[in-house]
Amino acid sequence: MEKLTIKAYAKRHKISIFNVMKMVREGSVQSETAVEEGKEVLYILEDKAQEQSVQSKITKYTQTPMSLEKEIEELKREVAELRKEVEALKKLHQ
Repeated sequence: MEKLTIKAYAKRHKISIFNVMKMVREGSVQSETAVEEGKEVLYILEDKAQEQSVQSKITKYTQTPMSLEKEIEELKREVAELRKEVEALKKLHQ
């Protein structure tokens, strides 16, 4: 069994610290609290079986990247909208 800090656990599994805290609160990972230098430190206890079950619960980001042409068109449309908003704001302040 290995003891990891929240930050180390998040880095190892490539997830956010917020998601690690959420998993601790839900009880899906084992944890223990230790007092070090007058501060409470939360450690996550990890073994191989637990690691495999956690890996199966983590969802991967699967969005396919846009083509460059689509990205450029999206950005042009956004710039046009922003220009309209700027012009409207200029008219308000005159």
